[in-house]
Amino acid sequence: MSQISLTFPDGNARDFDAGVTPAEVAESISKSLSKKAISATVNGAHWDLQWPIQSDAQIAINTMQDDEPALELIRHDLAHIMARAVQEIWPDVKVTIGPVRDNGWFYDFDRQEPFTPEDLGAIEKRMKEIINARDAVRTELWTRDQVRQYYTDSDEPYKVEILDRIPEGEDIRMYWHGEWMDLCRGPHLQHTGQVPADAFKLMNVSAAYFLGDNTRPMLQRIYGVAFKNRDDLKKYLTFLEEAEKRDHRKLGREMDLFHMQEEAPGQVFWHPNGWTVYTALQDYMRRKQRAGGYLEINTPQVVDRKLWEASGHWEKYQHHMFVVEVDESRDGENDDASAKNKDHTRINALKPMNCPCHVQVFNQGLKSYRDLPLRLAEFGSCARFEPSGALHGIMRVRGFTQDDAHIFCTEDQIQAECARFIDFLANVYQELGFPEFEIRFATRPEKRVGSDESWDYVEGALENAIKAVGREYTLEPGDGAFYGPKLDFYLTDAIGRVWQCGTFQVDPNLPERLGASYIGQDGDRHRPFMLHRACLGSFERFIGILIENWEGKLPFWLAPRQVVVASIVSEADDYVNEVVAELTKAGVRAEADTRNEKINYKVREHSLGKVPVILAIGHREVEERTVTVRRLGEKQTSVTSLAEIVSSLGKEATPPDLL
Repeated sequence: MSQISLTFPDGNARDFDAGVTPAEVAESISKSLSKKAISATVNGAHWDLQWPIQSDAQIAINTMQDDEPALELIRHDLAHIMARAVQEIWPDVKVTIGPVRDNGWFYDFDRQEPFTPEDLGAIEKRMKEIINARDAVRTELWTRDQVRQYYTDSDEPYKVEILDRIPEGEDIRMYWHGEWMDLCRGPHLQHTGQVPADAFKLMNVSAAYFLGDNTRPMLQRIYGVAFKNRDDLKKYLTFLEEAEKRDHRKLGREMDLFHMQEEAPGQVFWHPNGWTVYTALQDYMRRKQRAGGYLEINTPQVVDRKLWEASGHWEKYQHHMFVVEVDESRDGENDDASAKNKDHTRINALKPMNCPCHVQVFNQGLKSYRDLPLRLAEFGSCARFEPSGALHGIMRVRGFTQDDAHIFCTEDQIQAECARFIDFLANVYQELGFPEFEIRFATRPEKRVGSDESWDYVEGALENAIKAVGREYTLEPGDGAFYGPKLDFYLTDAIGRVWQCGTFQVDPNLPERLGASYIGQDGDRHRPFMLHRACLGSFERFIGILIENWEGKLPFWLAPRQVVVASIVSEADDYVNEVVAELTKAGVRAEADTRNEKINYKVREHSLGKVPVILAIGHREVEERTVTVRRLGEKQTSVTSLAEIVSSLGKEATPPDLL
């Protein structure tokens, strides 16, 4: 038998017979490692302990101490164990697919009756019995015909279709968990008892089309989460409870900020309170950008397809665009919208991004190198078709406004503009309550345009800019756009979630496609570089992030309702209105509550609405011209003079850039 050489992480190498399995390799090292082994990493690939190795390779034996492979295996095995449990309880249920996902897994089932919460409890109980049985997990390679025959005989039509989707030449592997079998690439653990029985939980059931195709049958998807131990599971469930409390959709209702409805899927109906937050944030960004040297513009929302074809978006992005057909021959007298003259029909699209329109503004009039860098900013209203299943409150929508800007510059200005933007963005994030952020630097992909020399220069400019402002970064090799490298900026919120918001992208491609040029010092025409940049990303999503980060208790200057002045007795009404008037003159959003309700009722109601400050006024306050101050989240109250509270709240209401 031929020999192969396996090299271990410590650099040592040993010879083995070809076809040796990682399980045998682990046993040859020590019985202790053999017992602890769960999988292997072979030439960088995750490898089942039962799979034979046929050629020289780098190998590492994984144990439960290796988080990434351990969690992948635990969650993958639990998907199989759950499917086995379901079919043992309800033998008529058809199985489909069950992949690992963030923090857990899901599996899709075809069952006539809907799964209930009680059903999930029964499935969990049966899963724990399977785990405690410590049933062996084994695997075999089968031929395509063997698998087809097995699933045809078993009346599992979904598995037959999944089989047909496996590319020709790829190994087809079957896995047994006990006596239950599934078509699967693997790898898996070696017996069901290796799964921690107290570190998983079935979460919920949702509807899902087979393979995500809305023309296919609707299935039931059971989600589960799993970790290496009970403490990690408990931490995650606590995190979910905290995230649920902060859900911007729930808080949006309680604070009366916005609503969404089926007649306008993925689009926001802003209420007065929500629009107050929106405009306060937009006014803030407008002032920051003006101070940062940006010129604000506004471009059309509906643009002829010719521009999208010229920019390349029609070919690559059309499936995300809302297309509008207009009969230009109609004179307005014929109200039959269906009676279109095809010869005069013009095809337009709602803009999904602002970039091509900004080039059109740049192209008006001759530009000189003295005009560069030219920074054009727009609060651009965009529309993108997002699948209905991907929509999520105001975080993932179809209609949104970007805090978008494009900087037209020369190649040797890229580094300075990048450094300038990072400092600009850092100041914005600091003032919005996110003092720390992460930079991820995405470099050239395999398929790209431009010379290696140009990529070397531009990537070096971005790297030098990051270093010049004293920031760290994470490298993401190969994740840049086909036309240039980019920086993405990630925020971490109050409960540890990471959000990608800002971006800075270098683009020589779009100016080339759309004919942008400037006159250089040499008197010749040159192509400018176009730097795409955003701080917030979109106002809708960023407001959702703010709401969840602050649990609705927005910074005072952003709070939609800043102060409620509430009467304790009706005799205080006149003074209540006077206090409101004084606060309003000081720039505070103040309102009166003189309803004939008990003060405790008023406090509870306005606290639920996340009003930061409630000023209570009774007989004593009227006589002494004071107010009793109650701040959101604080049990203690204080008494202060009218003049003092107006002065202090006036300062708190001032946006941070105006302090």
